Amino acid sequence: MFLASRPPSVTVVIDPGDDVIHTHTALAAHHPPSGRITLHPGPGTTSETGLAHDLLAALGKPPLLPGRFPAGRQPAWEAAAAWMTALPVTRLTVLRAHRLTTRRTMRLLQLQTLTGIHLTLVCHRPYLPAALHQALQTADYSVTADFDAARRHYYGTPIAEPPPADEPAGLTGRWLTLPALDRLVSYDSPRPCTDPCSPPLIVWRHRPPPVPLTAPTAQRVAHRLHAATAHPRLAAAVAAAPFTGASLQQLATARPRDYDDAAATLALHDRARYTDGCAAYPVPPWAGVFLRAAACFTRLVSGEDQELLAAPGDRGHLLRVAETVRLRPPQPPAACRKGPVGRVEWDWRERQEAERCEAVPTSRVRPSRR
Repeated sequence: MFLASRPPSVTVVIDPGDDVIHTHTALAAHHPPSGRITLHPGPGTTSETGLAHDLLAALGKPPLLPGRFPAGRQPAWEAAAAWMTALPVTRLTVLRAHRLTTRRTMRLLQLQTLTGIHLTLVCHRPYLPAALHQALQTADYSVTADFDAARRHYYGTPIAEPPPADEPAGLTGRWLTLPALDRLVSYDSPRPCTDPCSPPLIVWRHRPPPVPLTAPTAQRVAHRLHAATAHPRLAAAVAAAPFTGASLQQLATARPRDYDDAAATLALHDRARYTDGCAAYPVPPWAGVFLRAAACFTRLVSGEDQELLAAPGDRGHLLRVAETVRLRPPQPPAACRKGPVGRVEWDWRERQEAERCEAVPTSRVRPSRR
């Protein structure tokens, strides 16, 4: 999760004539599926948060993180580091580096130390500006003005392009109805275990296991989630719901230590046994990247004792993300709808169960013995 060895040396590319070939080559190298990111900072801003937003956009994420955060500070850098760690990103090229302030450059150096990326700064000037030179005094760096050497840093060696994994254009707006989401807004209220708890793999005693997503459906869900939100915990909660069939309250019981990346399991807690008790759920390969990002993000922002996934107070944000990626539980027939046509009804299953309980004749209810 965090870099243990020394990060690679920073490379500074000198482009004294601001030659367009450097910019075009660096932008052409941008390919996140190959682990290569080219960052072209937006003009007119010198804020550190603005640079983090540019980085999230380069990763294919909406730059804003929904929700409230301590002291009003949006953890955009932590989110960027989490996604770069989980995807994983191995190379980051930053154009217009001569315009970076000392603090922005230090942020990039901290990001490199944390993630172990190969960081290349392209200075479109014949010399290093004072701010960039000052920031680099704390780093191990080398300077090159050779275009072929710069290109190797932009691309890495060897240059390889995996096949694209984009969703077909005709399917992006189609709803995916997943029965496993029936319980997402359930009224159960399990709590996290306060004592150490390493539960065994889930044994489905009280409910059927969720039907695994087919490979094409899993690919579509992952592709949509990557583009829908920059918030690792919300994305991970949406990803966990289909393979756990758990409610938001139970998803909120997970802590960073409950995700085992090596074993590919996620532990959820339920001591009161509202469903199947404390249990570990196998994490399908497509969902692992979201769990890894959430674990890194939570440790950077809050520490080990905070929610790994969305908290109960994030319910509105969570449902909006799910609807953005066009995921929903089975919907009621038109005659049974409570809301307007087109609105997702998340609590239909809960309403059905409540209505069945209310319909039980009082004569069938056994009086309590005292």
